[in-house]
Amino acid sequence: MPAYKKGIIALIIANTIWGAASPVFKFALQNISPFLLAFIRFYGAALILLFFAYPHLKILKQDYLKIFLLAFFGITLNITFFFLGLKITSSINAPIIASSGPIFLYLFSILILKEHSHYKVLIGLTVSLIGVLLIIGQPLFTGQLDGQLYGNLLLIIATLASVAHTIIAKEISRSYSATTISFWIFLIGAVTFLPLLIWEIASGSINYSLDYRGIIGIVFGIFLSSAAAYTLFEYGVKYINAQDVGIFTYIDPIVAILIAIPLLGEKLSLIYIMGSVFVFGGIYLAEGRLHYHPFHRLRK
Repeated sequence: MPAYKKGIIALIIANTIWGAASPVFKFALQNISPFLLAFIRFYGAALILLFFAYPHLKILKQDYLKIFLLAFFGITLNITFFFLGLKITSSINAPIIASSGPIFLYLFSILILKEHSHYKVLIGLTVSLIGVLLIIGQPLFTGQLDGQLYGNLLLIIATLASVAHTIIAKEISRSYSATTISFWIFLIGAVTFLPLLIWEIASGSINYSLDYRGIIGIVFGIFLSSAAAYTLFEYGVKYINAQDVGIFTYIDPIVAILIAIPLLGEKLSLIYIMGSVFVFGGIYLAEGRLHYHPFHRLRK
């Protein structure tokens, strides 16, 4: 099988797992504190990957900063704001908000890098941004200001961190194996969560009576959402153009909805549906290739 097809399959599996992550972790966070779960998740995954990455752990000095930034944005910032936001908002919001990543990437390239803008793309991404704002501001329209708006804003920060992770991953993925990169970012990420875990312990936020919800979160986090999904992602990014990586996020909302409705009893509101239509309609206008869904790419 050609390498690019292996990369496509890897990204499909990774995004299927991450699509399930938001409802599964929201379910787990009912019983376990965010930073305890984050520390156990990534430290446990690092131990697993150490077995596979051990012969190839060496990182060149000129890449130390890149590996640290990859861990800081992709693990520390992304997971911190993802978990904190997930505790106080609907889990099905997370993958739709994450779909706004390409929007911010394009806008930043214009505002910061002064790249030339394309009228059609700008219109499409503006439509998508309206959809994201509808979902973020849903509590304002429904009058349910119970923390959901704040949670949605935290998910936006998590998305911005994920965008930075993707850019850096593309730069460094060709230099090292996926297991090597994943091992180091997991280990660095776990270390950065230690002060936050100590704060949780000192503030009395730790629940020492774990039940099946916390255990499911730990097992899913270590083996699937971390060790498997991140390694598959780093592998897939090596063979797929960075601008095409966003295509695979189409999978996430579908998987999240299929799990969140029976597991958490979450419902699809009219505003959520309208926002989703704007998001993916805008992507279609911008890229003109909504038919380029992951399985279409695999067939080609």
